Amino acid sequence: MSIDITGLSAERVVFGTSPLAELAVALHALAEPGHHPGMQGWVTATTAALKPDLADRLTQAEFLWRNTFSDIFMPFAALPECDGHPGATLSEDLDLLDRLSDERFVAAALEFTCGSQYAAGLPSPLVDKAQHDLALDLAASRGPEQLGFTRRLLADPPTVRAWVRRLLEDCDEAFFADTWRRVHVHLAADARHKTEILRHKGLEEALTAVSAALSLTTSGGGTRIEADKLSHGTTTAVDPEVGQGVTFVPSYHGWPHLLVLHAVGWRPVLHYPVGGPEPAKSASVEVLKLRLEALAHPIRLRLCRNIARAPYTTGELAHANDLSAPEVSRHLAVLKKAGLITTRRRGRYVLHQLDVTVVARLGSDFLEGILR
Repeated sequence: MSIDITGLSAERVVFGTSPLAELAVALHALAEPGHHPGMQGWVTATTAALKPDLADRLTQAEFLWRNTFSDIFMPFAALPECDGHPGATLSEDLDLLDRLSDERFVAAALEFTCGSQYAAGLPSPLVDKAQHDLALDLAASRGPEQLGFTRRLLADPPTVRAWVRRLLEDCDEAFFADTWRRVHVHLAADARHKTEILRHKGLEEALTAVSAALSLTTSGGGTRIEADKLSHGTTTAVDPEVGQGVTFVPSYHGWPHLLVLHAVGWRPVLHYPVGGPEPAKSASVEVLKLRLEALAHPIRLRLCRNIARAPYTTGELAHANDLSAPEVSRHLAVLKKAGLITTRRRGRYVLHQLDVTVVARLGSDFLEGILR
């Protein structure tokens, strides 16, 4: 995921909190608690306290936050006059949401998959029959309640938009107001801290502080923020039509998700988790791919079975597995490149051993990498 920031001044990089964006990830945690093991207590208590009517209404619109995080939860990014700043309160954020045109609201709300067409700048389903029919087809796969919601939204956007606002206000009354009061102080402190790092140490240090998955790259005369995610996409923070700049929004409920808003016509936003495991411990997507590919080969799996128990030399592994020494060496080189084995010398022998700590991390690294 790449954001072109060539020529962007540091003053155009904004760190700020958004109650509406936080409500979105809180709703996601309620819908997919398996993604957020650290939130189990909050999820259980909140779910148990939901009134049946509110729970039913949340189900109708759940695709807005369950499968993807709809851009409607960051409306400030579509309004150049906001200059990248979210609302100070949920009510202010919802007022910004009301200022989106029906075409833009519907197009963002009905982006079901955030797939390859996300950043293509396709027309709104309100004005394009192909997109209209596609939205209904995708909604049908989510279930009858989601299909009914989509049909109503396409037929009468103002009424459904008012319904959505009321739904989010009822969530605020039911549970989110208390949650936001509890977490906002931490998120605001994080935003101030990152702003100070940006001001005194520069953008590269600020990105490192935000997430180990972010980096600053310069090539061909251009500068980009790169997000190490399995999804692909590009956008620019120097588009004069939507206002120049990029916004960083901290999230308490978001880990392990690192969200990048990169839709055409919207200001780039990075919604990043705070309070999760130390970012530096997570493997990059490239390293994760190397490790999975290394372990996918049946011969290397057999070798791992040996060296998981004790150190082996290349000759011992060749003898134990009826392989030639050069063949074993080639497979060991793949495992070593992936960081899965350690080697040490004993006299004239080189001993190879599986790094069981790294392998044990692979399951959580894999989950975190694909959810990031």
